[in-house]
Amino acid sequence: MTATNGKVVRIGGASGFWGDSSVAAPQLVGSGIIDYLVFDYLAELTMAILASARSRNPELGYATDFVDVAMKSVLGDVAARGIKVVSNAGGINPQGCADALTRLAHDMGIALKIAVVEGDDVSDKIPALRESDQRDMFTGAPLPERILSANAYLGALPIAQALAAGADVVITGRCVDSAVTLGPLIHEFGWSPTDYDLLAAGSLAGHVIECGAQATGGLHTDWEQIPDWANIGYPIIECHADGTFVVTKPAGTGGRVLAAAVAEQVLYEIGDPGAYVLPDVVCDFRIVRVAQVGDDRVAVAGARGLPPTAAYKISATYMDGFRCSGMLVIIGIDAAAKARRTGAAIIERTRTLLAKAGLPDFSATHVEVIGAESIYGPYSRAGNAREVMLRVVVNHVSKQALDIFAREIAPAGTSWSPGTTGPALGRPSASPLIKQFAFTLPKRAVAIRLRLDGEARAVAVAVDGGYCPETANPAPEARAFIPDADALYMPLVRLAYARSGDKGNISNIGVIAREPEFLPIILRQLTPASVKAYFAHLVAGDVVRYLVPGLHACNFILNDALDGGGTASMRLDPLGKGMAQMLLDMPIAVPPALARRLGGALGAGTPRRNRSE
Repeated sequence: MTATNGKVVRIGGASGFWGDSSVAAPQLVGSGIIDYLVFDYLAELTMAILASARSRNPELGYATDFVDVAMKSVLGDVAARGIKVVSNAGGINPQGCADALTRLAHDMGIALKIAVVEGDDVSDKIPALRESDQRDMFTGAPLPERILSANAYLGALPIAQALAAGADVVITGRCVDSAVTLGPLIHEFGWSPTDYDLLAAGSLAGHVIECGAQATGGLHTDWEQIPDWANIGYPIIECHADGTFVVTKPAGTGGRVLAAAVAEQVLYEIGDPGAYVLPDVVCDFRIVRVAQVGDDRVAVAGARGLPPTAAYKISATYMDGFRCSGMLVIIGIDAAAKARRTGAAIIERTRTLLAKAGLPDFSATHVEVIGAESIYGPYSRAGNAREVMLRVVVNHVSKQALDIFAREIAPAGTSWSPGTTGPALGRPSASPLIKQFAFTLPKRAVAIRLRLDGEARAVAVAVDGGYCPETANPAPEARAFIPDADALYMPLVRLAYARSGDKGNISNIGVIAREPEFLPIILRQLTPASVKAYFAHLVAGDVVRYLVPGLHACNFILNDALDGGGTASMRLDPLGKGMAQMLLDMPIAVPPALARRLGGALGAGTPRRNRSE
């Protein structure tokens, strides 16, 4: 599946988010085999945090861990070995990040050429966009008044140009996660802006490693097979000029590089696998193939590309009041029922106090009982739980109102349910409620600049797009499934791997058949209608299914599934990380012979909602 000769570029993925482990960069540099070290730090919430930090100190606004932790630990070795570094740690202040790294290098006696990619910050366009009645691309809501940040997801071409200009380190603001990998590949292999299949392949390589250890066994369905979590290896990709690549990890590290785990990551947090839209290319991953080609070596090939769109996606953040959440532990008989009553009492009491103070009602409230499988809804198996944690979350336009709420959490310890306790019954604090707003902006309206050696230069990228969407990507809805009379039931996990993630208020669940022959069984029963019904207590929007034949898989898009998603969501799982785990418990009818081969089943006849019935 991969090229067997010619130039090979090795890239290590050292960060999947701001807060990833400090062991990654030293481990990858210490492997002695990488040419590039890349870091992905930015999420929408991160951008809002950085905007708040810079408002207090104009020198901040970037991911400080990149300089103070990661680069500080490896800069000497990186310079000595000629390893290039690419990172989007710049956040909303990429020049500030570069200045901090320059000071560190100077203190260490190391000469570095640091390039900065600018232009993603489009906050200066917000007033004009508000006047033109700009709307959210998902909800149709108007542009909010209090915008904290607004940034375009830039592509990889500015990074490639910075490397071509001789940069040792490239620091960007907001760019798509995969761009920090695609940029080096464009530079190394001389790919052109119209080599769409190659750009899609390089984007896939970046997508596989953009979440760090998720490519080396992290979050894998068969987690028991992944050894030595504490020392899990971070991913290295060996890339070839034809776009094929092998995923591996440093020798002697924990984790495992498995074809199934890489397949899970291919489908992670994408929408239509036939039209994954990125700034440089629209990717088609439907015939991507993965193959185990050795211990901790997985080959990946088959990505195809289409021309990009003529617009950038813009992610803005805004403040929408405040949020406060209180927690209590409830122990004993009927713990879950006692917890639910306690939560209702806290909200009822504080609503009365708000009214007496002349304050409006909460804008939203939410009660969860952790340990009673609240998120499972009708599929909970924890009916007789004897220790739970009550979580009460409220939103309000006023911080004063949430101070009243915070005062009424601890009194539950002596007022209501027996067995009420907690490691700390202090008052919780209110925090700003930051939400996301997404829209698109024509590429021609975004001016990209590159700063290197004290000079700024414009970066030219294609702005006209050319993408023509296909008309029938979703798989057609199957006829209603009627199981055979002798069918037996087993959980989906016996037949499939799965991984889930989020894009705003949308959850995606990639489902990969363990064996190709299982896929028809899965597709007959795992339909948009059945998945929608299974998640009826969580998913308000429609469910769409896309086929991914190359991986013997399908990808589900669950719309309006995460209570707003991200920081807007009041749920314990605002990012949909657990939805695949829930779906893997769904009973699937299988022929008796297959049930025997796979080691038994739940039983015959109508599937049970939970195994304790």
